[in-house]
Amino acid sequence: MDQSKKRIAILGSTGSIGTQALEVIAAHPEFFQVEVLTAQNNAELLIAQAKVFSPNAVVISNEDAYHKVKEALIPLDIKVFSGENSLASIVEMDSIDLVLTALVGYSGLKPTLNAIEAGKNIALANKETLVVAGELITQLAKKKGVNIFPVDSEHSAIFQCLVGEFHNPIEKIILTASGGPFRGKKKNELKNVTKAQALKHPNWTMGAKVTIDSATLMNKGLEVIEAKWLFGLKTEQVDVVVHPQSIIHSLIQFEDGSIKAQLGLPDMRLPIQFALSYPERLKSDFPRFDFANFPALTFEKPDTETFRNLALAFEALGRGGNMPCVLNAANEVAVAEFLSDRIGFLEMSDVVEHCLAKMNYITNPTLEDYVSTDRETRIKAKELIN
Repeated sequence: MDQSKKRIAILGSTGSIGTQALEVIAAHPEFFQVEVLTAQNNAELLIAQAKVFSPNAVVISNEDAYHKVKEALIPLDIKVFSGENSLASIVEMDSIDLVLTALVGYSGLKPTLNAIEAGKNIALANKETLVVAGELITQLAKKKGVNIFPVDSEHSAIFQCLVGEFHNPIEKIILTASGGPFRGKKKNELKNVTKAQALKHPNWTMGAKVTIDSATLMNKGLEVIEAKWLFGLKTEQVDVVVHPQSIIHSLIQFEDGSIKAQLGLPDMRLPIQFALSYPERLKSDFPRFDFANFPALTFEKPDTETFRNLALAFEALGRGGNMPCVLNAANEVAVAEFLSDRIGFLEMSDVVEHCLAKMNYITNPTLEDYVSTDRETRIKAKELIN
């Protein structure tokens, strides 16, 4: 084994972020080695990835697919595990240098906590982990001396703007939002939005959950909460501006009034590569941004009356405690129900708002409190829908 290479575990290797991370690794085999790959259900793609990258171990969370994966990988001498417990414990392997958490939703919390506990640096693409338990995660990372490198394009942009500026206090950060496919529309125009329409993002290619969150602006709300914890900010230090071209990925304003921005074409491979290679910048063949192709970069205020999820996220963050956990759980249920054609587009915000109003508030939640809040909020959200 080449000790000069960074050994990477990719949690969620068959999803949008995971597959793009493997593209980055394939382009730089001299720098990276795949140590662990995990998937929820997509056994076929996990097997194909394992055959190409020869990891030490793979985990298929769906236990029904275990034998299929095991049989396929026997000739390659790759260890195969299954189930949620295996997913949470695999990150503790001594041979892992960096864990990329690219799982969707609440499922990323336990493996990320375990990885930090085991002293592994984290490349974080699972924003819900910090939304649900930001205080817990950041305190543990500090205690264990673990770095959390952001993978979201917006948080990566802030992180890139901070390089060389870590000693300078931030006045505020400005997260950019594309506005999604329904930018400029009002509530009455969104009543009958279909799943197919909501899944058509103008600039980014993402999984279904993140694409719907982008259409409702919940994605930006979750990113606001994530940013507070990643960069140690107060709620009033985080701002959002709609920037339809998605060229400026986010900005920082310093105490002298100066603003720094990070620009580039919308391509998730760039922030993924930066998180994996930091502090180095590796050469890439990604398409280059050309100002001549974008004669105008425009900005506008988000419409939080129509897209209430962003306002609800700020409300949850302002209240603190377990409220961001409630917000996340209610939203995960609402999005799943919308994707199953059981509720309308605007009703997703109704579900979230109702849960924020009805769930018990806990000021200083423990991990057990987060787990029970998540479970009880999901029950409440489903009751509302049914």
